[in-house]
Amino acid sequence: MLQRKERPARWRNRTVGSAVIVSVLLGATVSLALMLGSVQVPVVSVWEVVGRRLGVPGLDVSLLDDRIVWQLRLPRVLGAAATGAGLALCGAVLQSLTRNDLADPYLLGISNGAAVGAVSVIVLGVSFAGLVGTALVGAGAFVGALAALALVLTLATGRSGALPPTRVVLAGVAVGQMCAAYTSFVVMMSGDHDAARRVLGWTLGSLAGIRWNGALVLVGLVVLAFCLVMAYTRALDAFAFGEVAAGSLGVGVRSTRWTLMVATAVVTAGLVAFTGAIGFVGLVVPHLARLLCGPLHRTLLPLSAVGGALLLVLADTAARTVVPGQEVPVGVVTAAVGAPVFVWLLHRQGSTA
Repeated sequence: MLQRKERPARWRNRTVGSAVIVSVLLGATVSLALMLGSVQVPVVSVWEVVGRRLGVPGLDVSLLDDRIVWQLRLPRVLGAAATGAGLALCGAVLQSLTRNDLADPYLLGISNGAAVGAVSVIVLGVSFAGLVGTALVGAGAFVGALAALALVLTLATGRSGALPPTRVVLAGVAVGQMCAAYTSFVVMMSGDHDAARRVLGWTLGSLAGIRWNGALVLVGLVVLAFCLVMAYTRALDAFAFGEVAAGSLGVGVRSTRWTLMVATAVVTAGLVAFTGAIGFVGLVVPHLARLLCGPLHRTLLPLSAVGGALLLVLADTAARTVVPGQEVPVGVVTAAVGAPVFVWLLHRQGSTA
């Protein structure tokens, strides 16, 4: 009996400690991200700018510091944190729903579908409702992502209306390959090198265009997603034992899978529309979170969200500072970090199996 009580206590202590450490690291990383750039701002000035904007009296800041910190860097940092949290959250949910360790937010062909929309705008000049520039590309990407989602769900749905995980994965692969073929064909046949460069930059992800309106939309989207998935934590725990066991525990397997798959796909489409496709965050972070807190989703999902925010804020800070005078696509940074970590996770699982 003592051993049975000690193990949950150890996991609780480990979870609380991990959550505190990751949260502190996130706060420190946000401060660092607001300081660093082509113009470095002292940390005291950073928080004086934030305090003054929040109504703290008696703070005197320069117009340059205010513009750099509040108008340029802070919305980008908030957008990065929200995007990282959303991708990690969606990845954790999809890994549980499909019982597939390789599942990530782009499982349903979302990124390739978004690329179809973005390429149609950038190369073919398709327009939507008078939108221009970045907003037009984002709208095209969102519409393309939703179209890919609709096609995947149509192909994967069985006669009974269920969504078998295997069919979902296969349909996602098929639709993703079709979208990738379309994207490659359009870019190759266009002969426009500038358009090809813009498409490549979009597919590698960037947070450079995030301003306050976009940051607030991303934060609101992720907060809503978090509230929704936290309401399904017990159902997700039951899915770990299989569909039959989950059904015997009173979980509505079909409705839960439909709700969460559609919700995570829509959230991912919204994130991709603003930032492009940023890989490895939704794949690697949930696995790291499981190592720290175990498989229970009431702790796994919050820790995944905070960990995803931490990873993407760090990656974006590195992307805009590692090469002086030039910005590296943030997807390159996340891949450079995420791929070795994922290899280490595979090696660790293999050595303990």
